Amino acid sequence: MSHYFGTDGFRGEAGSALTASHAFRIGRFLGHYYKKDAPRPRVAVGKDTRRSSYMLEYALAAGLVASGADAYMLHVTTTPSVSFVTRQDDMQGGVMISASHNPFFDNGIKLLNAQGEKAEADLIDQIEQFLDTPDPLDSLLPKATGDSLGRIIDHSAGRNRYVAYLISLARHSFAGWRVGLDCANGSAWRMAEAVFSALGAKTYMLGNDPDGLNINQGVGSTHIETLAAFVKSNHLDVGFAFDGDADRCLAVDEQGRVLTGDHILFALADEWQRRGLLEDRTVVTTVMSNMGLWRALDERGINHLVTAVGDKYVYDCMIQHGCNVGGEQSGHIILRPYATTGDGLVTAVTLMDTMADRKQPLSRLTQEVRFYPQTVHHLRTDDKSAVLEHRAVITAIEEAGRMLGDRGRVLLRASGTEPVVRLMTEAETEALCRDAAHHVLDAIHRYNLVSQGGD
Repeated sequence: MSHYFGTDGFRGEAGSALTASHAFRIGRFLGHYYKKDAPRPRVAVGKDTRRSSYMLEYALAAGLVASGADAYMLHVTTTPSVSFVTRQDDMQGGVMISASHNPFFDNGIKLLNAQGEKAEADLIDQIEQFLDTPDPLDSLLPKATGDSLGRIIDHSAGRNRYVAYLISLARHSFAGWRVGLDCANGSAWRMAEAVFSALGAKTYMLGNDPDGLNINQGVGSTHIETLAAFVKSNHLDVGFAFDGDADRCLAVDEQGRVLTGDHILFALADEWQRRGLLEDRTVVTTVMSNMGLWRALDERGINHLVTAVGDKYVYDCMIQHGCNVGGEQSGHIILRPYATTGDGLVTAVTLMDTMADRKQPLSRLTQEVRFYPQTVHHLRTDDKSAVLEHRAVITAIEEAGRMLGDRGRVLLRASGTEPVVRLMTEAETEALCRDAAHHVLDAIHRYNLVSQGGD
């Protein structure tokens, strides 16, 4: 089991759980590892707007060049743009410095392979072993010297080409549409406005004043209520909210109604099926998708597959089954013709283009999705396995499942990025949801298995 890396990279409190030394050692290892693919490896490096991103970015770049690799710096940019540049510019790998939707004091290191996909498990395992090895670095990895030393290269041009690529995806002008964009004071704070303005939209901005400490603070996809109020008070046609590194997108319709990744997934799958683009008439969803999405897809004659939470697992399932549309309720949407990871800006542009093509508001495009009531409890714990494997908790989940029958479901799972387990209950009525959740929560709290949350 990985000690440092979760489902979306190495993540933790910057300067404590994740230090400049970690970043340097990861850079050293990657520079050496990629020499199997090229004598002088080329690695794309991006970061979000956190204050600690500078520390980690420079340390990682120093490690890369010390091992003889060239670090191509994209500076403040989005995770999907690093994926794009890595793939398009034939680089050996990519690295994004970001903790996504986490608060500013956390940070992370996300690794991408040459195809712009999440890095393979074998590479992660090797880095884990290297980070845990106490021997001096120089005895483990050869040092680059003389003209074999790597270089640090400004590659803003790669980021700019990604912006041009986003603009090229739209088949219609967005002129006449009033669009709210909440950039979470994160990676998309300039990019989103540039794209939508170039396509003719009248843009109204939120979360576009980063100071290194305010990323995701009261704005962005984790605080979608801010955008909902903004759209309603300014009488906008639609709003899009991104997270810190802009690999996810949620939306608000013209009525101020919050739309999850499930709503977006339905609207795009329905549009692609209408245009004959939906491969195998199938969409990849996750265990956290609402049963209302599955029912709406069924009514449209669209099949769905269900996989574990995490856009890596969604993408792997899409590859395995030949699907080209998949995503998560949290807003990670993967459109395989356009990207190999979740991409919030691709999602927003594609959804806006669908609205322009159909000449319909977002409320109309998503009206078939009628959600089952759902509760999600976030429970902090230092030992996720102890909660998931406790006999009393397992029994309580089984009892709650029998209580719901075919009218709902119960799911308890560990977060791959935080010291948290999440309890989700879903049922035909809110009362059934609450009863099932409380039945499981009582067992968890009775044995003091979590430190806080859940009530």
